[in-house]
Amino acid sequence: MSKHTHSFQAEVAQLLHLVTHSLYSNKEIFLRELISNASDACDKLRFEALNDAALYEDAPNLEVRVAFDTEARTITITDNGIGMSEQEAVDHLGTIAKSGTKEFMSRLTGDQKATASEQGQLIGQFGVGFYSGFIVADRITVESRRAGLPAGQGVRWTSGGAGDFEVEQIERPARGTSVILHLRDDAGDYLNAWKLKQIIGKYSDHISLPILMEKEEWKEGEKEGEPGQMVKTGEWETVNKASALWTRPKKEITAEQYQDFYKTISHDFENPLTWSHNRVEGNTEYTQLLYIPAKAPFDLWNRDKKAGVKLYVKRVFIMDDAEALMPSYLRFVKGVIDSNDLPLNVSRELLQESRDVRLIRDGSVKRVLAMLEDLAKHDRHEASTDAEGVTDVVSEEDKAKEGKYTQFYTEFGAVLKEGLGEDFANRERIAKLLRFASTSTDSASVSFADYKARMKEGQEAIYYITADTLAAAKNSPQLEVFKKKGIEVLLMTDRVDEWALNFLHDFDGTPLQSVAKGAVDLGKLQDEAEKKAAEEAAEQFKPVLARLKEALKDKAEDVRVTTRLVDSPACLVVQDGGMSMQLARLLKQAGQSAPDAKPVLEVNPEHPLVKKLDGSVHFHDLANILFDQALLAEGGLPEDPAAYVKRVNALLV
Repeated sequence: MSKHTHSFQAEVAQLLHLVTHSLYSNKEIFLRELISNASDACDKLRFEALNDAALYEDAPNLEVRVAFDTEARTITITDNGIGMSEQEAVDHLGTIAKSGTKEFMSRLTGDQKATASEQGQLIGQFGVGFYSGFIVADRITVESRRAGLPAGQGVRWTSGGAGDFEVEQIERPARGTSVILHLRDDAGDYLNAWKLKQIIGKYSDHISLPILMEKEEWKEGEKEGEPGQMVKTGEWETVNKASALWTRPKKEITAEQYQDFYKTISHDFENPLTWSHNRVEGNTEYTQLLYIPAKAPFDLWNRDKKAGVKLYVKRVFIMDDAEALMPSYLRFVKGVIDSNDLPLNVSRELLQESRDVRLIRDGSVKRVLAMLEDLAKHDRHEASTDAEGVTDVVSEEDKAKEGKYTQFYTEFGAVLKEGLGEDFANRERIAKLLRFASTSTDSASVSFADYKARMKEGQEAIYYITADTLAAAKNSPQLEVFKKKGIEVLLMTDRVDEWALNFLHDFDGTPLQSVAKGAVDLGKLQDEAEKKAAEEAAEQFKPVLARLKEALKDKAEDVRVTTRLVDSPACLVVQDGGMSMQLARLLKQAGQSAPDAKPVLEVNPEHPLVKKLDGSVHFHDLANILFDQALLAEGGLPEDPAAYVKRVNALLV
């Protein structure tokens, strides 16, 4: 059979360079990754065989075998799963078929290089487990035959982890895949049955398939003085529990086992923040094991990526990323759902229409929100003393949760906000979980409930502002009167904020009010003297307002006097119910259409620049400069920057 040489995808070549230079801090992880891949291959065969039982051929019992050869210095992981055709071997082993690859590689190789340990974690987070074999091997051979193909259509894939790999057709009677690791000189420790069993027990004990290794027994030396040795007997034994972790009673599962299972299904190197394991009984029966990760994946914002949990039916694997079981705003959740009621041949289309699936989805969403509420509850848990001097003792379990919600929100808060528009039934629960920076603190730690508890007497609304950055929000002219009166304003800087808040008009009965929409109305917080002074100023300023409206008729919908400004001459706002200028910019940047609405220019009649307008021979230029400076202050750009610069220069001469 002729061999064909192929070049690795560029990102794979970079990745292999990193892996082969021992960037994994925990080398033994290679066995976990390869056994996990083997288990997945068996799951895929079981699923495809639902429609074609002939794929089992003459081997219906699925298993994974781990063997080692001391003389040849090899470790072999073999499964009798779905296998690969020649083209699949080229596609699956020569490329990283995942979105965000370039961003991932830039994180690993950028100017601010991560440490070796961090790079190992990033590789694991990205989920390229097969290549982890090169941690311990200087050459890998993969022999495979896809179920259903004749024995003569097997394939052998070989690579030394450099720039290319070779592929050739071979005779392979058995379906499935064998991954043969030719160990490096410094990896001889793994040529040991006890060592391999210990790693399997640590990382892969929960795999529901039997993992087999050949039995060994002690054999004395044949001659006097000749040392004894362990000899393989030819019999194979199961070295893992071979039962799905989620099917076991919770009291029998340790925290470390839960964490190891998470790492297997997520390819993450870090422990999850929290998890929930429950058996639900009632109209529909299912088991859920759901995890909240500690770090966001690289493709979190990729719209084309399928997200969801693994679906099993009666412990038979059905599909990865069952998005019908978890809404998009919870796409970061990892885990397993095992149903007793769904049919084994369920498809993605049937999942969308199934009543049982809707019940499972609703129950799973409530469970995830409950986990987040629990983390939020304990985020700043401190021991307190009551009136009688009795101190509330904080448990070790509660202490372990401290700070975890802040960590979660830093990674996934912007995604959670999408739930305001996607999940009407749980909108109030989601709103309670949101956190923001404010004029009182730069950290995103202020909840709506915190804000309400600090509201001034007579304050009738929760005030907020949206902006591109925290600095832009903090320094916005729209905040001046609020700062002067000591009124807290929430600072919202995520791109999703403006869209999400269209679906949340109040919190616990208190309306939400953007300080950049509509005329400022502080209600009882503004005394009668201030109102009267504002009305008099507006009356006296009418002639100037009329001229400003005429000069800016192509730019501004209206020009009016405002009381919201203290130090700035002008600011831009939109009418109540209108789309903010920030959201309009974001939509246009994303290539989407946005209404071409004009903003309202509000001017401060007490500002020297505004006072200078009346009687100025440069009225038209000053009017346009006022507008363009207000636009710059809220994050926009003048429509004609050159004209703006020319006007400013003319006045400076």
